[in-house]
Amino acid sequence: MIYLSHFEFPDREVEYSFTMNQKRTCYDTFYPFLILSEHRLRELDFEPVTILYGGNGSGKTTALNVIAEKLGLERDTLYNRSNFFEDYTRLCSCRGNEADGGKRRMPRMPKGSRIITSDDVFDFMLNLRSINDGIDRKREDLLDDYLDTKYSQFTMRSMEDYEQLKKVCAARSSTQSKFVRQNLMDNVREHSNGESAFLYFTDKIRENGLYLLDEPENSLSPARQQELLKFLEDSARFFGCQFIIATHSPFLLSMRGAKIYDMDEETVDVKRWTELENVRIYYEFFKKYEREFG
Repeated sequence: MIYLSHFEFPDREVEYSFTMNQKRTCYDTFYPFLILSEHRLRELDFEPVTILYGGNGSGKTTALNVIAEKLGLERDTLYNRSNFFEDYTRLCSCRGNEADGGKRRMPRMPKGSRIITSDDVFDFMLNLRSINDGIDRKREDLLDDYLDTKYSQFTMRSMEDYEQLKKVCAARSSTQSKFVRQNLMDNVREHSNGESAFLYFTDKIRENGLYLLDEPENSLSPARQQELLKFLEDSARFFGCQFIIATHSPFLLSMRGAKIYDMDEETVDVKRWTELENVRIYYEFFKKYEREFG
């Protein structure tokens, strides 16, 4: 099923025109402006399963957040939504399925459609573990610490304030989930497992909906990634779901019938999964040691 068939981002000239006309000198970034157009990403056409492939910094997460913002999709955790997100999404346009008659207007998404990020999964696992391991108390303390630190009126008076400066910078440049994760990572790694992460996906993904998944392979072992692959394939094939997935997992990239955009290219292009650099690296590595698997 296709609920979202087409999405257009503003071109480079429009972005430059907007940013040059801004007089808000207190900002040193216009994110998400000038991110996706760097790789000449102008539009995306979607299939029942569409994958945005690319390394860190390629813009695949930004693209998902922009699409989710434009469509007003549900989400569980906050993200680094800059002051210019509304300006940017106003310049975007999208079309729904064939029932829209090709008209360029805001499509109505099915109830329950949502974006699922690694922060969502992490928070879910953290909440589960907090019940048994007492992390909830530490988590609340960190959330309070995050808010107090982020919005404090801090002035560095000497080198003795340097550690506090680093803490303030970390809070102001992170979402709550990221701040907590950075401070609890060792504890959570010790107590979490892929079963909880997989449970989150099977709980949130229902019939007949559009789902944007940001690196769903995080927290999942190779075996669990293959289970998720089968679950997503079946959901798209039999239960009326459409997926737009940002990933560099070879397992998810192998999904049958998926349309893959390579966002690492100088100009974003559609490729087969076996042509992607990350997949080729894995292939060549195991091919090199093929005899040792005999």
